[in-house]
Amino acid sequence: MTSDITAGRRRILVWLIPVLWTLGFGLWGLSRQDSVWRDEAATWQVAAGRSAGEIWRMLGNVDAVHGLYYLLMHGLFEVFGASTATLRLPSVLAVAGAAACTALIARRLAGFWAGLGGGLALPLLPAVQFYLQEGRPYALVAAGVAVSTLLLVSLLSDGADGHSGRGGRGGQRRRVWPRWTAYGLTVLVCALLNWLSLLVLPAHAATLWWAGAGRGLLGRWAAAAAGAVAGALPLVLFSRGQSDQVSWIPPLTWHMMIGPGILLAVGGLGAWLDRPRAGRLSAAAVGLPLLAVPQLALIGISLAQPLFLDRYVLFSMVGLALLIGAALGAAVRAAAPRFPRAVRLLVPGVVGVAVVALLPVALAKRAPASRVDDVLAVSGEVARLKRPGDAVLFVPAARRDTALVSPGAFAGLADVALERDPVASATLKGEEAEPARIRAELLRQRRVLLVTDSAKVAKPSGAARDAAKAAVLKEHFRVVEDRQVRGRRVTVYERR
Repeated sequence: MTSDITAGRRRILVWLIPVLWTLGFGLWGLSRQDSVWRDEAATWQVAAGRSAGEIWRMLGNVDAVHGLYYLLMHGLFEVFGASTATLRLPSVLAVAGAAACTALIARRLAGFWAGLGGGLALPLLPAVQFYLQEGRPYALVAAGVAVSTLLLVSLLSDGADGHSGRGGRGGQRRRVWPRWTAYGLTVLVCALLNWLSLLVLPAHAATLWWAGAGRGLLGRWAAAAAGAVAGALPLVLFSRGQSDQVSWIPPLTWHMMIGPGILLAVGGLGAWLDRPRAGRLSAAAVGLPLLAVPQLALIGISLAQPLFLDRYVLFSMVGLALLIGAALGAAVRAAAPRFPRAVRLLVPGVVGVAVVALLPVALAKRAPASRVDDVLAVSGEVARLKRPGDAVLFVPAARRDTALVSPGAFAGLADVALERDPVASATLKGEEAEPARIRAELLRQRRVLLVTDSAKVAKPSGAARDAAKAAVLKEHFRVVEDRQVRGRRVTVYERR
């Protein structure tokens, strides 16, 4: 009886401790000193500033790939109000869920200490720390991938191929089809949040091959995977027409592959310590494909079209955490015969050392400087510098996000370049007038506030409208104030 109670407690603690650990880690410094950067500003201005119908119309022109996420966040903003907590809490909860799934997978495949180690390791990984407190969909995708992987492992562990199990073949089918349906739906939802998450399917295929899955199980997996792909295909095809949105991503270079190379080396070491064998389901058989296949596939895709950003395959960190957990579990098993009592401190000790070693990273991720800019800080500067009758310009036009997130700070300012606002034009940044009209409007102004990027992060615009703005300001205005704060810049011009 005592052993049963202990085993029951361990089954709960193996996922509960990582969940509480991740929640504490995620809630620490959640507001990042009340800063919001440009990517999160897109979420804020779309989800908090538009109705569901307006969001839907915008998706026909831009950001269709994030449509489900925007609608989800719109609902949350409606219920809880617009704040940095509402913006980021979904990501914290998602990573907590991913940590729980990671722990359950690792425990099932490699024991309690592997589960606990893997669950605690996930939120400590630097890439995960960045997106743990990010108002974007990537943590939610990671959670969905973790859930789908847990479902797959449970089906593989149970030998759910339709030919074995108690209750006969019909009874087995009744038990496994709900899980296969849940698997397919989870993969589909992840794809609707970011369709590059479909790269989890070849990773899972590699796991099935490695574990020697039977023909029946392979057929059921293929049916669930095909259903998910078919459901996501309309979004994939439609969003390809909006590919200009990712045209800023640089081509793949050798130095960009240093990070993935290090991750694969660490994961490979963890897999080797797990002593994987072909034909056996193990942490290595699940974790290594989940880490390696999406990373390598994205590299391959980027050779044809530059798309290599770590956030697109953040979910692969679940595989790395599994492998780290497997390595810790192997270390516990190796040390147990010689140090039966002290071995219980091994995993907590390693995690404690990792926390201390990664403390500078954790502090940096929670500072406004961890992001390229802060739209809220610059809006405060605008509110202090503006005067009645002033005009405002944005270079490039995307910097209008500052006004969209903090409209109160820009109240009373004339946006002289804007022809149709973002909601009316169903776009993210609105539609600006032709250069000649912008020039004519500027020449009617006595005082103009220019909102742009700080010198450190600014890039040449190249747009004719922006060139017209710069030419008029240079020829007919003089600078009277210039403030740079957290990646953004406000310059006040007065007529000569």
